[in-house]
Amino acid sequence: MRFDWRAISGPALTAITAVSAFLIDRYVITVPNPAPLFVCIVALASSTSGITSGLISAAIAVVASALFFLDHRALPGYDVSDISRMLMLAATAAGTAVITGLLRQKWIEAFASEQEQHTTATRLAAALDQVDIGIVLLDSDTRAEFINRAFREYFALSDAQADAKPPFIALMYHGRDTGAWELPEDELGAFIAERTERMRAGDSTPINLNLADGEVLRFSCTALPDGGRMLSYTPVTDLVRATDDPDKADYYRSLRGSGGEHSPARHLRAAE
Repeated sequence: MRFDWRAISGPALTAITAVSAFLIDRYVITVPNPAPLFVCIVALASSTSGITSGLISAAIAVVASALFFLDHRALPGYDVSDISRMLMLAATAAGTAVITGLLRQKWIEAFASEQEQHTTATRLAAALDQVDIGIVLLDSDTRAEFINRAFREYFALSDAQADAKPPFIALMYHGRDTGAWELPEDELGAFIAERTERMRAGDSTPINLNLADGEVLRFSCTALPDGGRMLSYTPVTDLVRATDDPDKADYYRSLRGSGGEHSPARHLRAAE
């Protein structure tokens, strides 16, 4: 059977304190009423082990105080003031044990809930890293709280850049600087401004984004209750490229083949 030192630490500390107070008071120097110290120990016991340990410590504290008061009287017995003080100590110690124990229980439940949510979030993030749909979660300030593996690969985004929680506009400029958009260079500024405005407005209309390597991603923006946004980039290359005009095949290939470091590489097309 596993020994739980926390369960007996409070009562043991209360008993040790009481014995120490008696010995010091009798053989060294007069000790004032240790009741406040007992209340602190009761609170410590409840916060460490729960209400039961706190109540046991409170009982020990009341008995020790009763003996302490009796030891300081010239005549045997207790007067009304002694009884009143012991009753106040009993009520205070018991109340401290219950309140602190309840607060401890609430804290444990909140911590367990937070741990469960963290575990769920970790599993969800790991699952989203396995899909081929690019996922970006933005907070209410449009900073990226989560960027999955697919998005990082589609847009050549390094782990350091993704983990730095860049704002959405920074992701757009990253796409521009790496030649991500199949779009004439003089249209990139308007394209970025339009996409940013629609994202902020929570426009959920899906659009197709043509990439430099020939891939096509269907972009969708979902407004979240907390003011954030979920952005998804679903690969639909096989569905969309088949509709390209064959007469313009050489033109499309020339655009895709010119995807240098700063070349415009991806074209925006409204989803049908």
